[in-house]
Amino acid sequence: MKCIALTGIAPSIISEIKYGKPRTLELQSAHNIITLTGSNAGDCIFMTSVDLDDLSAGDAGIIVHVISITINMKRIVEFVNPLYYEERERMSARVQVKYMDSTIVREVEGKPWSEATVVEVIKGSCYHAG
Repeated sequence: MKCIALTGIAPSIISEIKYGKPRTLELQSAHNIITLTGSNAGDCIFMTSVDLDDLSAGDAGIIVHVISITINMKRIVEFVNPLYYEERERMSARVQVKYMDSTIVREVEGKPWSEATVVEVIKGSCYHAG
C-alpha cells in the first residue's frame, strides 16, 4: 500500500495517537508541510519518528486516517526599537488524524525535500477469533 509519510514526529505523540482518539497536530517542518499539500481529508498517512534523511525500508510507524487539514501562513512583526522592525512569515499545517494500524516501511519512493515523501508500507492484517 502506497501512502505519503510524515517524518520526525515525536515518539510521545505517536504513542498518544495509538490510544484511538482523534488528535490534531501542528507541523512546521517544510518537508512535512509540502507532503501534506498533496493530501486530503479521508486519505491515509504513514507517520514515523524517524527523520526524513534516515527513513528507509524496515522502519516502523503507524497509519492514520486524515480527518481534516488546514495550512496557514502567519505574519509576525517584531519591533526592536522605534526605528527598526523585522517582519517574518511562518507557514504551518494543522492536521487532525485518527489511528488505524501499526506498520513497517517496505520501500521509500520520494525523498527530495521539495516533493512529497511517498512510502510503500506492508499492509497489516489482523484476525480476531470469535
